Amino acid sequence: MQTKDYVTELVAPLNCQIGENPLWHPEAATLFFVDILAGTVYAYTPTTGSHRVFCQTRVTGGFTLQEDGSLLLFQDGRICTLGLDGTQREVASGLCPQNERFNDVIADPEGRVYAGAMGGNGRLIRFDPDGRVTELFDGLGIPNGMGFTPDFQGMYSTDSEAHQIYRFDYDRKTGNLTNRQIFVEISVDEGLPDGMTVDAEGYVWTAIWFGGRLKRYAPDGRLDREVFLPAYQTSALTFGGPALTDVFVTSAAAPPADSLRPPGLDLAAHRGGGLYRVRVEGMRGRPQFRSRLRLP
Repeated sequence: MQTKDYVTELVAPLNCQIGENPLWHPEAATLFFVDILAGTVYAYTPTTGSHRVFCQTRVTGGFTLQEDGSLLLFQDGRICTLGLDGTQREVASGLCPQNERFNDVIADPEGRVYAGAMGGNGRLIRFDPDGRVTELFDGLGIPNGMGFTPDFQGMYSTDSEAHQIYRFDYDRKTGNLTNRQIFVEISVDEGLPDGMTVDAEGYVWTAIWFGGRLKRYAPDGRLDREVFLPAYQTSALTFGGPALTDVFVTSAAAPPADSLRPPGLDLAAHRGGGLYRVRVEGMRGRPQFRSRLRLP
């Protein structure tokens, strides 16, 4: 169902080939996001309405915020720290030799990081604070957006190519994921579920690539609402701003892949590339967890 209680604004008119991983940094009062293939990290500051290139680096699929406030970049098999002063430092390499690069990543309440690796046999990998690296699953198409239930009993994970968002039982003590079930499935005609977040009420939001919209699902999988944007390659979203009441949405200008695009897609429509802000009445996010990986 479409709702009318929202306002959409293009706040950073960029041409990101694959804009992704928007993440609010509360201490910096800044939204960071990446253009994956260009290796560009952008910063948008709501108080001034300005956006800028924060850093130029390697292909970067996603990042977390470390406990000390730095960004932890997951790249083409590498991990790199990025300080708020712009200093980069590679801390690990050769981490996904069977894949092209990392894709979406997320930190859990204990400081672990779950990272999707895409290209070839897609995998979901867990990085523990003590240095252990565990492959949890393979056989994924495009591992994508993730999130946790408010009670920390469950974790959501997206496989875009399968058009599905899964729900796992999540063991906070060990980080293990079990009992995979399909939470929702997006029809081929609508597009692909991409980045996601979980709001303060425990509802799941997913950006629909090719669909030009956000979908919000209740914890029981019921579709609660849809929010439409003027770009059909909507890629990821997060809540930001001082009160976490703004929804920031990245989008992508890259030409659509023939093998994935839905039938009837209007190729003359605007693909995307910019950063949007959506204000939805009554909606609020949750602070994102910080990674606590001990790095050399």
